[in-house]
Amino acid sequence: MTLEFTKLGLAPDFVDYSHAWDIQREIHENVLAGKAPSTVLLLEHAAVYTAGKLTEDHERPFDGTPVVPVDRGGKLTWHGPGQLIGYPIIKLKNKAGIRDYVERLEAVIIAVLADYGITAVRIKGRAGVWIEEDAKGPARKIAAIGIRVSQGVTMHGFAINCNNDLAPYGQIIACGITDAGVTTIAQETGRDVSPADLVSRITEELRNNEDALVATPEGALL
Repeated sequence: MTLEFTKLGLAPDFVDYSHAWDIQREIHENVLAGKAPSTVLLLEHAAVYTAGKLTEDHERPFDGTPVVPVDRGGKLTWHGPGQLIGYPIIKLKNKAGIRDYVERLEAVIIAVLADYGITAVRIKGRAGVWIEEDAKGPARKIAAIGIRVSQGVTMHGFAINCNNDLAPYGQIIACGITDAGVTTIAQETGRDVSPADLVSRITEELRNNEDALVATPEGALL
C-alpha cells in the first residue's frame, strides 16, 4: 500500500483552517520530493468560510464574516464542526487525469452515502455530490469538492456534510449556486451521523481506488 491516512483532528479537537493548510503544504512538498508517501488528512475544521479562485464579491458573507482566500478551484464555501473534511495529498499516477481524480472522489463519497440509504448522484455542470429533487425538496448538495493539482500532486479535497448546522450557509451563496439547497446526512436520514462515523468507510473506499490513482513510489517493486 502506498497511501497513508492521518486523522488530524475530529470533534472535539477541531482543526484551525490555517494550521491544516500549513500541514497540507508541508506534506505536498515532501510528497513531491519523494520524502513522504501520498497521504490523506481526515479532520473537522473550526468554523470558517473559504473562497476559491472563482469567488465573486457578491457571494461573500452578508454579515461581514471574515473569509480565508485559498488556492483551490471553485467558489465560496463553509467548513466547520459536523463536516468531514478529506485532504488527499496524492502523487497522481496519471498527472493529466484530473477529471478522473475528481470523479473517483465523487464515487467514493457516493458509495459511502449509500451505506446510509442515501442515493447520491453527480449533476452535470455542478461539482460535488448531490441528492436529486424529490418529495423532500429541490436538488441539494451533500458534499463539496474543490482541488488543486501542482506538479502532479493534489491538494485540498472534499467536505461531506454529516451532522453540521446548515445556518452558516444562509449567510452566503454557497459554491455560487442560487437555485439549489444544501443538506446533511443527519437531515436526510433522521440519524445523528458524525464525521468520525464515516472515517473507516471513506478510508476503505479510497484504498479501493488506490491502484488507479496513486503513482508507485520510485524503487518500489511492481
